[in-house]
Amino acid sequence: MSVAEELPGGTDAGVLRQALDEVRRVIVGQEHMVERLVVALLARGHCLLEGVPGVAKTLAASTLATVVGGTFARIQFTPDLVPSDIVGTRVFHPSNEKFDVELGPVFVNFLLADEINRAPAKVQSALLEVMAERQVTLAGVTHPLPRPFIVLATQNPIESEGVYPLPEVQRDRFLFRVRVPHPSAHEELEILHRMSVAPPTPARVLEPERLLALQGAAEAVSVHQLVADYVVRLVMATRSPAEYGLADLGETIEIGVSPRATLGLVSAGRALALLRGRDYLLPDDVRDVAVDVMAHRLMLTFDALADGVDPEQVVRQILHAVPPPLVVWNQNR
Repeated sequence: MSVAEELPGGTDAGVLRQALDEVRRVIVGQEHMVERLVVALLARGHCLLEGVPGVAKTLAASTLATVVGGTFARIQFTPDLVPSDIVGTRVFHPSNEKFDVELGPVFVNFLLADEINRAPAKVQSALLEVMAERQVTLAGVTHPLPRPFIVLATQNPIESEGVYPLPEVQRDRFLFRVRVPHPSAHEELEILHRMSVAPPTPARVLEPERLLALQGAAEAVSVHQLVADYVVRLVMATRSPAEYGLADLGETIEIGVSPRATLGLVSAGRALALLRGRDYLLPDDVRDVAVDVMAHRLMLTFDALADGVDPEQVVRQILHAVPPPLVVWNQNR
């Protein structure tokens, strides 16, 4: 029996497509963003949406949270935010002369961190534990976050007033960095027709328990040794580009991607394979998620940044130079 046939209530891919279709009833276009949000959910990873205001970043995150079920909270990040505003604090009650713990808004299944780059360093450091360990420590006591848990963050890349660039260590905690472009003229007209009068309301398709089962199914997707070797070669090409015929990138890349990129390529590829109805990983799955997994983890040299080198183009150059393996799966195994 395949992974896609083990869960009740229809195949995994069928349920996931139903969830995608429900999100698309609300979100016009932005197919890539919507798919990556679902893949991040399945891969237990956090997702950073980067785009100018008004391109449905916040709407997509809140809509997806409604469709997949679970608790949801939105935090509007501002420069005057303090860590206790998001993780909670201890409150003294004079009536009983005791301190009680008041948990913050991060204790939900889906946390929307709106304009995350507006928060100061102390808030970013508090968010690191939330994203990495999925827990909060208050007064020496550790409080685990609900399962599943995911951070969907948004930021405006072109604004410089009152923003704090995300540190590399925090960008590395995001499985995906997805750029959200402006809609096309056709999509703009559809937005006008769909959203100007009585905008559609999404319906719930999944429950947290089913989502946890789907995450387990994604982790059970088979990975061939050749595909695993291909993932490692892609990562190593960012650290030692000359060994892979990319000597010109030695002047472009300051520091290659971290081991989290290796794990992210496999987990995101597995989730994408499950979404496509397969219980095995193909090199094409890895290549499809590589830019969103690797680009924001690359640290470019000062000269490359001054020349306006796009890290996504660097990743595409690596994908072109490192050949994928030919993997043939037995469909009747």
